[in-house]
Amino acid sequence: MTDRILGVLGGMGPLASAQFMVRLTLLTPADRDQDHIPAFLWSDPRVPDRTAARLGTGEDPLPALLRGIRGLEAAGCGAVAIPCNTAHGWYEGMRAATRLPILHIVEAAAEDLRRQGVPPGPIGVMGTAATLAMGLYQQGLAGAGWDCLVPDAAEMASLVSPAIALVKANRVPEAYAPLAEAAGRLVARGARAVVLGCTEIPLGIAAGPALPFPVVDTIDALARAAIGWARG
Repeated sequence: MTDRILGVLGGMGPLASAQFMVRLTLLTPADRDQDHIPAFLWSDPRVPDRTAARLGTGEDPLPALLRGIRGLEAAGCGAVAIPCNTAHGWYEGMRAATRLPILHIVEAAAEDLRRQGVPPGPIGVMGTAATLAMGLYQQGLAGAGWDCLVPDAAEMASLVSPAIALVKANRVPEAYAPLAEAAGRLVARGARAVVLGCTEIPLGIAAGPALPFPVVDTIDALARAAIGWARG
């Protein structure tokens, strides 16, 4: 049992946030209610679109993100987990505005690559156009020796971005085929594993047969990091 209270800054999208809470619960070693991690979920789907903002066509989401963090501070949370990869493009702005530690999803993904024994070398990364354009994974994993292969512009336009939109529209089963194809193409190019670097993507992948190569589910990776924090 832990007295540490986890704050979850969610709603980006709502289904991914709900799945994070499910996985946080299922991955926590527990025999009874009281063994689980106290947590507050701030699920606010009104946060402006992160991809549009980063690509220069939408409103800055930072004020809405900080509003959520202030709510989690007021609730007595001791750390923040954000089950949205693209939102980490505003990580420094959020970190500068709060005393709470913010668990970084890219660091959690790196730890999951280590957990799965994926050696340094080429790996695939799938995510929103903004996540890939910001280089969150390309920069974050380079120091550990992983070189990131990403979908090309045509694959983003025809496979990855439409599939993410399908999950956000609650049409989850339809997202499996394009996501599986995009991941398979990265492996065909030499990727030893594929990081599902948008929290909608694991939902789509889970809607069909398991992929025949290692994947990092960033929802699970962040949940494991949160459990590690809560257990001290």
